[in-house]
Amino acid sequence: MQEFRMPRQEPATVSVGEPGTGGHLAAEGMSIKPKSFGRQTWDRFRRHRLAMIAFVILVLLIGSFWVVPFFSPFNSTDTNIPDMNQGITSKHPFGTDPLGRDLMIRTMEGAQVSIRIAAIVAVVSTAIGTLLGALAGYFGKWVDAIINQLINLILVVPAIVVLLVMGIKWGGSPNQTALLVAFISWIVIGRIVRGLFFQLKETEFVQAARAAGAGSGRIIFRHILPNAMGPILVQITLVSGSAIILESTLSFLGLGVVPPDTSLGKLISDSKGFIDTTPSRVLIPGAILTILVLCLNFLGDGLRDALDPATRKGRE
Repeated sequence: MQEFRMPRQEPATVSVGEPGTGGHLAAEGMSIKPKSFGRQTWDRFRRHRLAMIAFVILVLLIGSFWVVPFFSPFNSTDTNIPDMNQGITSKHPFGTDPLGRDLMIRTMEGAQVSIRIAAIVAVVSTAIGTLLGALAGYFGKWVDAIINQLINLILVVPAIVVLLVMGIKWGGSPNQTALLVAFISWIVIGRIVRGLFFQLKETEFVQAARAAGAGSGRIIFRHILPNAMGPILVQITLVSGSAIILESTLSFLGLGVVPPDTSLGKLISDSKGFIDTTPSRVLIPGAILTILVLCLNFLGDGLRDALDPATRKGRE
């Protein structure tokens, strides 16, 4: 008697049909693999045109701040009295100052200082704001009350007044100026993190970790904080732009960066008396400062849409 055998069936794979086939799914071909969260975030970010343009401009600008001085024959401290107070020339593309120093190199070095201050402010304010906001949001009660009173104490006086008073006493070097700006910049991040922790500490995965015996430190740093990193990353870009503006304001008023150091705000302050004769001395560092802040804001907007698709869909 002949043995009966069932026909062998090949495992089915799903694939997208070729263009022009009406989108029909083929029975064989390349299988579809789910994308990771990082890949999905990157795909959403690169579709944000303003954010991508801002990212490219930031990379080119910041790279030029460090690369251009290496190829220039001038130094920021070299004086040349015959060439003093020149406008834009082929020899000095940004002009010269009253001591004959090349303003292009001084602008590049001033931008380096402004970027360094923004980076320090972003790191310090994020660390302080995240820690205090996490403690206030997780523990609540008297811990939240104390931290809220500290925030209200700083907010009761306008930020610029606080910076002016502190700048008179402790301003001067770029690092000191950065710490002064960070002292008032952590508040925004702290309040955002506090609100996030109030929401996340009641979720199921936190309750499960607490039931499994996890301590407060592990729950804060291993369970809740990673889920709050999206809004924190967005705020880092916004705080960096605000730091550049606040540093420029202090330096313009003579309470921030002082010689021999320079910054974009200091360059504008030194050149304000020449706005009628050689306006490029004010407009060039001012334009660079404006572009940096705008790019950081657009970058933050793109990160927000990429990390929180619901926000993007709500605006469409």
